[in-house]
Amino acid sequence: WRNRPLDAVYPIVYPDALVVRSRASGAVENKSVYLALGINMDGEKELLGLWMAHTEGAKFRLSVMTELKNRGVRDIFIPCVDGLKGFPEAIETVYPQTRVQLCIVHQVRHSLRYVSWKQRKEVAANLHRSNPVGS
Repeated sequence: WRNRPLDAVYPIVYPDALVVRSRASGAVENKSVYLALGINMDGEKELLGLWMAHTEGAKFRLSVMTELKNRGVRDIFIPCVDGLKGFPEAIETVYPQTRVQLCIVHQVRHSLRYVSWKQRKEVAANLHRSNPVGS
């Protein structure tokens, strides 16, 4: 399953990572589990892969994207990423024609950095109303 060939094109791919606690050799340690969830051309969700690492690093993220390419993914229309450092750069390195899209939550957070503290609450409320996706 981990080495299966993948489709050549995915309209949307959501690369992400989560930290899990893992017991190994009698000790509990944090490990990062990377995943790539793709939406295929039929509109169906497909888990493209899972990878485990001891730390979250840009070099490892680049290896994840390179593996997807080596398994047959030639194009990703919209890679939707959260605030993880290194994923946009890894995607742009492996798929230079692809434009990275931040998820809505991170777009709002990023936008609010440029708003004065006094106006932040009002602007956040306006951005929330303009977002058609329910929370």
